Amino acid sequence: MDAVSACTADAGRAARVRPATLRDLGRQAYEPVWHAMQRFTDARDGATTDELWVVEHDPVFTLGQAGKEEHVLAPGDIPVLHVDRGGQVTYHGPGQIVVYPLLDLRRLGIGVRDYVCRIEQAIIDTLDEWNIVAGRLEGAPGVYVGGAKIAALGIRVRRGCSFHGLAFNVGLDLEPFHRINPCGYAGMQVTSVLDLGGPSGIEAVKPVLLSHLARQFGLDLRHDPGLPDLTMRP
Repeated sequence: MDAVSACTADAGRAARVRPATLRDLGRQAYEPVWHAMQRFTDARDGATTDELWVVEHDPVFTLGQAGKEEHVLAPGDIPVLHVDRGGQVTYHGPGQIVVYPLLDLRRLGIGVRDYVCRIEQAIIDTLDEWNIVAGRLEGAPGVYVGGAKIAALGIRVRRGCSFHGLAFNVGLDLEPFHRINPCGYAGMQVTSVLDLGGPSGIEAVKPVLLSHLARQFGLDLRHDPGLPDLTMRP
């Protein structure tokens, strides 16, 4: 069995359901949310309830820890941030759903590879709701349709707890992806739910994606209208 097939086989319904807090942050700049994730992860302990943050970011390019400047071709007026996730460079902007699963993977009994597989499967299952056939590519984490990337993953695990997460293209302007080598691959094609005949608005896609993420990780999502502390670090 190859790695892609094994990943598909491993990603299924979690055996136990646990409560988790869902926070919809609306549209936010990237940097305050990033620092809030760091604070949450540093402060949590074994009793801390897991959370999912869903957000739509202002335009920004982010470069992962191993990211190479050469993959940022012509950022123009879009800022570039060096961040502490894995992976190379990607773009965030309006019309893209970003989800940050802040999960205690040790408590859930999930390894990093299985964690990535489950996120990918949730996105694949979401696209299937609109009869969009998606899959994985060997050695290139994320979700693809016909070889074009529709969702990127960039994660970090600290003390067994995850932060950062996934970026899912719904109805965003794809032009900024031409200013970079997406995820470090020159010439990689990028697509969106809208371009594939699905809905244009993230509000139609968001509940479907969150439902599939909850299923994959065995989470009973309980919406909290309160926002995390988005105060910037000094």
